[in-house]
Amino acid sequence: MDHSGHGMMMDLPPFTLARGLEWSTDPFFLVACLLGLGLYGWGVLRLRRRGDTWPVSRTVSYVIGVLTIALVMCTKLNDYGMVMFSVHMVQHMIISMLSPILILLGAPVTLALRALPTAGRGRKGPRELLLALLHSRYMRIITHPAFTIPLFIASLYALYFTPLFDTLMGSRAGHIAMMVHFLAVGVVFFWPIIGIDPGPHRPGYLMRMLELFAGMPFHAFFGIALMMASTPMVNTFRHPPASLGIDALSDQNAAGGIAWAFSEIPSVLVLIALLFQWYGSEQRQAKRKDRAADRDGDKELEAYNAYLASLNTREG
Repeated sequence: MDHSGHGMMMDLPPFTLARGLEWSTDPFFLVACLLGLGLYGWGVLRLRRRGDTWPVSRTVSYVIGVLTIALVMCTKLNDYGMVMFSVHMVQHMIISMLSPILILLGAPVTLALRALPTAGRGRKGPRELLLALLHSRYMRIITHPAFTIPLFIASLYALYFTPLFDTLMGSRAGHIAMMVHFLAVGVVFFWPIIGIDPGPHRPGYLMRMLELFAGMPFHAFFGIALMMASTPMVNTFRHPPASLGIDALSDQNAAGGIAWAFSEIPSVLVLIALLFQWYGSEQRQAKRKDRAADRDGDKELEAYNAYLASLNTREG
């Protein structure tokens, strides 16, 4: 189906979940999802073949994360999302807040660093380029909270409450670019907070929680603003096709409710994951301390035995 405008969308029947989940391929996202799954699978197989392990939970998380992108971009949800604000908001929330969390918990960068071969002395291969990117100034900037939190907020207010949204929705390329932007913003926002992969910023767990809650209230306010508005606020969704049988204002209110409610879901997911990571970190530190204490104890025992041996020698 054509995404380049509303003319081809007029024959859409009233939305139901069953209709929304029917297959409707967006070639760009289909290829991107298949490529992402294929590369990840190659990395896991490469580790297995050389006898290394890779947590199944990470693979499951990553696969589900990619499938959530396919769910909202390669089904009729994508078609309805062009003319229904509420369906578009479901797409936005999933691709910017749920998909990034699941993909980050899959640790794709760590997998790449372990699976990619080293290029050899004086040469640069994919692994070396990835390491250079991770340590670059650019990466330090785009993963810093002073950048990620304002970007996370601006992606809502500056996009929906300016003509930029209508411009992007006017073409297929603009729509794809907007969805890629939502995904990228979600990744850079959640990476320092929950990411397992190495990154320039790795604050303590309390600071990560503060970063999470710094962005979420603005998400809720955005949803409330849409719910309380007395007129349609976005031109793209001001005149829905008559065949849908919906009112633009009530659909906008539904979109606001989705944005408001959905901000709670990733917060809970991230908090649970953070608590598990925190607990795991504490356990690892405790084990390291125990091993260090054992080594110190062994040294003390050896010293004591040596002292006893020296006494026996003197007595002899």
